[in-house]
Amino acid sequence: METPILFDFPDVIETNRLYIKPCKPGDGKIVHEAINSSIKSLAEWMPFAQKEQTIEEIETGLRESYAQFILRKDFRLHIYKKDSGELAGSTGYHRIDWKTGSVEIGYWGVSSFGGRGYITEAVKELTRFAFEQFAFNRVEIRCDELNLASRRIPERLGFTLDGVLRRNALSADGKEFRNTCVYSVLAAEWNYHHH
Repeated sequence: METPILFDFPDVIETNRLYIKPCKPGDGKIVHEAINSSIKSLAEWMPFAQKEQTIEEIETGLRESYAQFILRKDFRLHIYKKDSGELAGSTGYHRIDWKTGSVEIGYWGVSSFGGRGYITEAVKELTRFAFEQFAFNRVEIRCDELNLASRRIPERLGFTLDGVLRRNALSADGKEFRNTCVYSVLAAEWNYHHH
């Protein structure tokens, strides 16, 4: 795509149980609540969850993310449950390379809604969207080798483990080196399996 900034992204992407929406200024309060309710489970894997942030800090980050979204450089997306309207997690398109048509999908879930497949459902839909709407070639998911819950998502969705990057990342608390699993699925494989 020559001019990604002209790419029209929908206000909402719907799945069976979820609404996936771009982050918006003013979302700070609900994101703050979601992170704090899940801080124990998130802290193990997420650098941003090492200490409790204020609503203002989270709102500041959201507005910076929203600016990146407007520029189509990074897409921070929020996952809401259709039945209750509650925030179930966060996801997004990161490290977008419009030339090669590759993108990384990241995610975290609210712990009280864990184990219900919400994040898998969202990632499956975002993978489909990347291939059908962006016409991308490759979707990638990276996660800590020890984060088995996170690894199950690409594995369930038929991604291939491309490899393990050895000691290339720090643990969320910054205290030790960790390995990173790199999973991918290509457009041709996805279309073959999901049509």
